[in-house]
Amino acid sequence: MFENLLKLVQENAGDAIINNPSIPNEHNDAAIQTASTGIFDHLKNMASNGGLENVVSMFNSGKVDSNALSGLSNNVAGNLMEKFGINGEQAGSIVQNLIPKVMGQLVNKTNDPQDSSFDLQGIIGAIGGTEGGLGGVMNNLKGL
Repeated sequence: MFENLLKLVQENAGDAIINNPSIPNEHNDAAIQTASTGIFDHLKNMASNGGLENVVSMFNSGKVDSNALSGLSNNVAGNLMEKFGINGEQAGSIVQNLIPKVMGQLVNKTNDPQDSSFDLQGIIGAIGGTEGGLGGVMNNLKGL
């Protein structure tokens, strides 16, 4: 799942990272990795802090929750500021141009039967760390 997320971020990194003077070209790959990790880690944190139902609901609804989007953006912006020494305004610009696109596409791809790059079960297994016990988690969430 993470590899596909990394690819999705790379596909959307144009103006946000690659063409952004705040991130030197030699750090583009690291910035893409940092953004991908930030998204993945935030989804994991949401799931582990009792928000697994919210994550599943977001993917099932086909819409990215504004609270989730805000939390993801803050997490990624913080990681970018820490790793690359950029200020809050620069990091904010990056996440505004990147996170909504990536999350929208992630949710859409998860719900697209013609696209096998993401599926809900794989995402829940990856962020929930419950790949062995995924059946029980999915059974608990069927009522959503």
